[in-house]
Amino acid sequence: MPTFFSQHLINSHREILMNRVNPPAKRSKISTQKLRLQFTPMKLYSFNFLILLLTHGYCKSDIHIGYQVTLAVPVVYSMGFIGRALLMETNQMEPNFKAALSVEAVNGKYSCSLEVFLGDVKVWNSAHYSRFYTWDECVLELTNDGDLRLKGPKDRVGWRTGTSGQGVERLQILSTGNLVLVDNMDRIKWQSFNFPTDVMLWGQRLNVATRLTSFPSNSSSFYTLEIQHNRIALYLHSGEWNYSYWEFKPSMNRNITFIKLGSKGLYLFSDRYKKIAQITSQDNQLLRFLALGNATGNLGLYFYSSEERKFEASYQALNTTCDLPLACKPYGICTFSNACSCIGLLTSARSPNCSEAISEGFCNISQVEMIELGGVSSVLQGAPKKVNVSKEDCENLCLDDCTCAAALYYLQECYLYGLVVGAKQVTRGTGMTYMVKVPKGTHGSHGKSNVKKWVLVMVGVVDGLIIVLILGGFGYYFVQKRRKNLLNTDRNS
Repeated sequence: MPTFFSQHLINSHREILMNRVNPPAKRSKISTQKLRLQFTPMKLYSFNFLILLLTHGYCKSDIHIGYQVTLAVPVVYSMGFIGRALLMETNQMEPNFKAALSVEAVNGKYSCSLEVFLGDVKVWNSAHYSRFYTWDECVLELTNDGDLRLKGPKDRVGWRTGTSGQGVERLQILSTGNLVLVDNMDRIKWQSFNFPTDVMLWGQRLNVATRLTSFPSNSSSFYTLEIQHNRIALYLHSGEWNYSYWEFKPSMNRNITFIKLGSKGLYLFSDRYKKIAQITSQDNQLLRFLALGNATGNLGLYFYSSEERKFEASYQALNTTCDLPLACKPYGICTFSNACSCIGLLTSARSPNCSEAISEGFCNISQVEMIELGGVSSVLQGAPKKVNVSKEDCENLCLDDCTCAAALYYLQECYLYGLVVGAKQVTRGTGMTYMVKVPKGTHGSHGKSNVKKWVLVMVGVVDGLIIVLILGGFGYYFVQKRRKNLLNTDRNS
């Protein structure tokens, strides 16, 4: 799910200065308005309150050349700080679209960005792929020659549209949420729809070879939704490794040219602008956006619920936790109960890190071995495959490959993985065998068969404990209910 509009409270002394420059009809004269906001340590203020103050009396949907707005950056770093100045909004019923200039505390520094919101959901951000870190001030300027820029002190430019000299007259936010630069004939010279982030809005079109990208917090991995000629697919990227974990294909091997989000679903089109497939919303509600979740990597279609006054998912590509690629940490197994269990004896009982005993580098074959896990598979697809091989051959292929960390064997096919993630428990008897490369001696002198048994027993224990807790809860409920009924009977008699 995308980021929500900040509702954080401030309880420390902060001062924000906004300079607004609105050129009149004659651009030779430029008036400057300054607004200073003071936050005292004795009171708490919502950032929504800050935004309303900064935009009082200015609710237009466009900005003309010569415009400049400045947000002061706090001198001292404050974790969780977010300050925003609302620039424009659409004239629609709530939830409507808003464009804002933002200063946000990130990793010990302050990031300056231009953002678009639908209600309280962030649907576009200039800093999605590359942040512009600044100090003292965050400035948005639409220059007289038509270039939209984010600047810091001493006119240091951190982001720009590169539209100088193209006749740009104004910046506008359309009713679709598309942020555009247009000339005096309303011809679009630049648009945010051409630079997708992790959200696709209603009416937006994405061509083949484009992608949505989401970045989980505190992780070097990231997710993408990729539009390919024969399918759309979700991918996990980690270092040099890229694996798909969900796909949707048109029937009869028809090729995709572009996709478009409509009111009732996601539509796939051919090169003749003919709809060839669609993912349909499961609710009879008008869709507002598609999002690639930055926490889970799941793909969802979202509508606005007037009753709940929030956005809700009407479709999700993956409906069970264990089908998510990072449902568990590396070297963890997602069980039938959607709980995580470490691959046996790889870590101490007290450690939450399943890969504690695993170190990088598996190039010395004399120091590593494979442990075999029956009843375990992987959600990751697209791994290099060898066919017509035995299970022993598959094991040796991984042992001989320095980059191989795990292997999946099924029906004389061997899949080699560079990551040990996405492992999940499957029904016994499917013929799947999941093998993991570990340092020799990791499981002591018990041997592979005992390790396999230990892992499966531990998975069973986790599921068994959950079942016992559930049954115990039901038992406690019925005992209490019976006791209450007996007390009521005694009172009535």
